[in-house]
Amino acid sequence: MDNNHTEEQGFYNLGPDTILDAVELFGLWPNGSMLALNSYENRVYRLGIEEAAPVVVKFYRPGRWSDEAILEEHAFALELAEAEVPVVAPLRDDNGETLFHHAGHRFTVFPCQGGRMPELSGGKDYEILGRFIGRIHAIGRIRPFRHRPTITIESYGHESYQFLLEKGFLPAELNLAYRSLVEDILPVIEACFQRAGEVDQIRLHGDCHPSNVLWTETGPHFVDLDDCRTGPAIQDLWMLLNGSRAEMTMQIGDLLEGYTEFCDFNPRELHLVEALRTLRMLYYSAWLGRRWEDPAFPRNFPWFNSQQYWEQQILALREQFALLDEPRLVWD
Repeated sequence: MDNNHTEEQGFYNLGPDTILDAVELFGLWPNGSMLALNSYENRVYRLGIEEAAPVVVKFYRPGRWSDEAILEEHAFALELAEAEVPVVAPLRDDNGETLFHHAGHRFTVFPCQGGRMPELSGGKDYEILGRFIGRIHAIGRIRPFRHRPTITIESYGHESYQFLLEKGFLPAELNLAYRSLVEDILPVIEACFQRAGEVDQIRLHGDCHPSNVLWTETGPHFVDLDDCRTGPAIQDLWMLLNGSRAEMTMQIGDLLEGYTEFCDFNPRELHLVEALRTLRMLYYSAWLGRRWEDPAFPRNFPWFNSQQYWEQQILALREQFALLDEPRLVWD
C-alpha cells in the first residue's frame, strides 16, 4: 500500500480522539461537544471549548494542496481580515503559526462565526455584497498568488472531460454524445475568452457562491477560502447571478454598483459569465469523479454516475451551448 493511499484511508476514517488531540495540541481544551459540518472536500468540525467560545477545526484532504498553497490561503485571509474585510481567517498559535500537523493530518483552527445564507431578495443585498467583494479584490490585486492555481479552459474544461472519459464514468451509450458535445462547446468558450480580451488575473475568493456567504445583523461575512485562486474578477460575481436574463442584468448592475465603490471593473469580463458557468459544470462533474473513492461521496451524492445524471448533464450543457452565443450582460 503506497503512502498516499494510507494517508487517504486515515483521512476517510478520521476519528474523535484524533480531532480532540489536535485541538489540544493547538492549546485549547475541548469540552466534548463536537459537530461535523457540511464539508466534503475537507473534514470540518465545530468543537466546544472549556471556558471559551467554540472553534471550527479543518483537516485538509491529503494531496490536494501543498503546505505552501495552504499557507498562501491563510496569508490572504489574514491580509483581508487586517484590512477589516469580513472574512473568517485562521487562528494563530503563540508562535504565529496557522497550519499544524498531527497523526499524519494537516489541520487549521478557525473562530466559529455563525450566520445564515443570504436570501438575496433585492437590489440592496446585491449592492452590499458587491461592496465586500470589491474590497476583497482591491486587496487581491496588490500581489499575486505563487502557489495557488489559475482558472483556465485547460484545467477546468479539457482536463475535466478527458478525466471523466478516461476513467469510464459515463455510460457507454452516452459517451459519444457527451464527448462530441463538449468538444463543440470548448471552442465556443475559447471564443468568449477572446471576446473578453486581456483581463486582469487577480487573487480571488474563487468559490463565492451563496453558501459561502453568511449573513448576520451586521451584514455578510465570507467563509471558506479553501478554493482561492487566480482568475478574472467576474469569477467571484457570476455565481451570485440567477434567474432570467433580465433578472441577472439587474443583479449584476446592483453588484457592480457596490463593487466599483472600492475596485474598478472591466465590463469586457461580462463576456465570461456563461463561459465560466459552463467550465464550472464540467469541473464539478470531474470533481465528483476524482473523489469517488472517498466513502463520503457515494453516500452523499448517490445520483452521480447514474444514467439519469449524465442525461441531465448533456441536456444542461446543450442549454449552455445556446447561452454561450448570446450577447453579454449589459452594464452601464
